[in-house]
Amino acid sequence: MEELDDNLQGMANYSDDDIKTLDWQEHIRRRPGMYIGKLGDGSSADDGVYVLLKEVLDNAIDEYMMGFGKTVEVTIDEGIVSVRDHGRGVPLGKVKDVSSKMNTGAKYDSKAFKKSVGLNGVGIKAVNALSSYFYIQSFRDGQTTSVQYGKAIVENEIALETTSEDNGTFVKFIPDDTIFSNYHYRDEYVESLLKNYVFLNTGLTIVYNGKKFLSKNGLVDLLNDTMTSDSLYPIIHFKDTDIEVAITHTNQYGEEYYSFVNGQHTTQGGTHQSAFREALSRVIKEHYNKNFDYADIRNGIVAAISIKVEEPIFESQTKTKLGSKDIGPNGPSIQKFIGDFLKKELDNYLYKDAETTDILLKKILESEKERKAIAGVTKLARERAKKANLHNKKLRDCRLHYNDAKGDQREDTCIFITEGDSASGSITKSRNPNLQAVFSLRGKPLNSYGLTKKIVYENEEFNLLQAALNIEEGLDGLRYNKVIIATDADTDGMHIRLLLLTFFLQFFPDLVKKNHVYILQTPLFRVRNKKETIYCYTEEERIAAISKLGANPEITRFKGLGEISPDEFVHFIGKDIRLDRVTMKKEDLVKEMLNFYMGKNTPERQVFIIDNLVVDEEEI
Repeated sequence: MEELDDNLQGMANYSDDDIKTLDWQEHIRRRPGMYIGKLGDGSSADDGVYVLLKEVLDNAIDEYMMGFGKTVEVTIDEGIVSVRDHGRGVPLGKVKDVSSKMNTGAKYDSKAFKKSVGLNGVGIKAVNALSSYFYIQSFRDGQTTSVQYGKAIVENEIALETTSEDNGTFVKFIPDDTIFSNYHYRDEYVESLLKNYVFLNTGLTIVYNGKKFLSKNGLVDLLNDTMTSDSLYPIIHFKDTDIEVAITHTNQYGEEYYSFVNGQHTTQGGTHQSAFREALSRVIKEHYNKNFDYADIRNGIVAAISIKVEEPIFESQTKTKLGSKDIGPNGPSIQKFIGDFLKKELDNYLYKDAETTDILLKKILESEKERKAIAGVTKLARERAKKANLHNKKLRDCRLHYNDAKGDQREDTCIFITEGDSASGSITKSRNPNLQAVFSLRGKPLNSYGLTKKIVYENEEFNLLQAALNIEEGLDGLRYNKVIIATDADTDGMHIRLLLLTFFLQFFPDLVKKNHVYILQTPLFRVRNKKETIYCYTEEERIAAISKLGANPEITRFKGLGEISPDEFVHFIGKDIRLDRVTMKKEDLVKEMLNFYMGKNTPERQVFIIDNLVVDEEEI
C-alpha cells in the first residue's frame, strides 16, 4: 500500500519539469523505428540499413522520374555507402536545410515532384541522424557546396566553389554502429532493391560497385527475373502514363504479386494491389462469360502492377502498404482507375490472342476440376482442423499474431515447427508466449513431391499445419511473420527439414518467396569452465572457445534439441536468435532440385550421397 501511495504521489507531482522537447536528431535516434521501421543488422531485406540506402536512392530516382539524370552510381565498401546521381542537384542555398531541417523539401509542391516517393521531408534527415558520418554535396551549374555531419551535428561546411563536374547530388554515409549493431550489407538484398528501381524505370542505369543494372522491358523483366516456374503463356504486358501491369500463369499453386507505387515496392500490398487482384479476376470471368470462382482464375498467377499516385498515403514511414483511395486530389478512385484500365486492355488482348485465351481457359478449368475434386475432403479437413485447434496439443499458440500485431511485435511473431515432444517441450518452456508459437510434428512428414493439393487436406499433419498458419486462402491471413523449422542437426532432422521444405515449395511457394520461412540454427557444442560458458555453432567456434577458456574446459556435443534444457534454450530463440532464411530464386531451378532430391531417381541420388559423404569422426 505504501508503494502504491508513493506512485500516486509521484504522478501527482507532474510538473513543467516533466515536459521535454527533443532536438530533431535526438528524437530520431531515440525512436528510430518511427522513421525506418526495425533496426536489424542487415541479415533481413527489411532491416534499417537498407532503408537508409533506399531513402537516399529515392531522391535520385525522383530526379530521374522528373526527367533528369539517367545514371546513378552506388558504392558500398565495408559498410560505407556512397550514392551519386546526375539530376539537377539540390539548390545550393538549401543543401544544409534539406539534410538537417525536419519537414524541409521540394516535394510538398506537386508541380516539382508530381508523383514522388518521399513527400514528408523526413527521409534523408533520418539517414543523417542515424549515421555516425554523413556527407552531402551538390553540383549545380558549375558550382558546388557541401556539408559534413557526425550524428547529425555539423562538423564541416564548405562555401560555394566552382566545379567542372556534372550536375547532381553526392551522398556518403556510415550507419551508426551503436544503433545498427554489427551491421553489414548483403549484395543479394542491395541488388534486389536496385533491380526493382530499373524494372520500374526503363532507361535508368544503376551502377553498383562496378556492376550495371538496367531494364528494357520493365515489369516483364521483373517477372522473368523472379519466376521459379515456367509461364504457361507469354507474359501479358500493358503500359500507360500512370500504370503498368504484367500478368502470366504458371503451374505452381497460390498467387504471387509484386506491387509498386511511385517506384516504391509495397511488400504488404494495399489498396492498389487489392483493386488489381479484384479487377483482374472480374475481367477474365466476364470475358469467358462463365461463373468461374475467382480462386480458380487466380490459382498459379504471377503478376506485377505499378501505378503513380499524387501525394500517396502510406500506412507507415517505411511505405510498405498503400492506404490511398484515389489516384490524386482530382482523379478517380484507385479501384476505378485500375478496373477501367484492365477492362479495356486485358479484355481486348484476350479477344485478339486466341492461343493465350485457350491456354488460360485450360488452366482455369484444371484448377476448378481439382478444387471440386477435393471439395468434400476440404470440408471435412476444415472441420477436423477446427476441432483440433480447440484442443490442439500439437500447437502451443502465442497471444499476438502477424495479422493483428503492430510494429516490431508484428515482425517478431513466429512459429517453431519441431520434431518430437522433448524438443517442443524445451522450446515451449523457454519461448516468449506473446510472440512465439510452437507446432510439434509427430514423426516424419509425408514426402509430398509430385502429389496434388488434395494431400494437404487428407494428411493430418499437413492439414493441421496449414490451419495453424491460416494460409489456405493465401498469405492475407498468415498468423506468423516467421515460420521457423527447428529440427535436430542430424540426418533424421535434415530429412524432416527437406520434407517440410518440399511441402512449402510445392503448395505454398509464396510463403517462401515472401521471406517467411527460416531454419533455426542451434549450437552443436557447449564449451565451459567454472567462470564462462560459450555455445558454438561450428567446429571453428568450438576450437576458438577452447583456446579462449584455457586448459581442460568441459565440452558437450548436443545430439538433438531435446538435450538442450529450457534454461539454455532461451538464449537461442531470444534476441540473439540465429536464423537462415530459405530463399527461392529463378536460378535455383526449384522443379529440377525437388525432382532430384525428393523424386524417384533413387540410383542417381545414391551416387550423389556417396560422392558427397562427410563422416563425423565423433560419431565413429
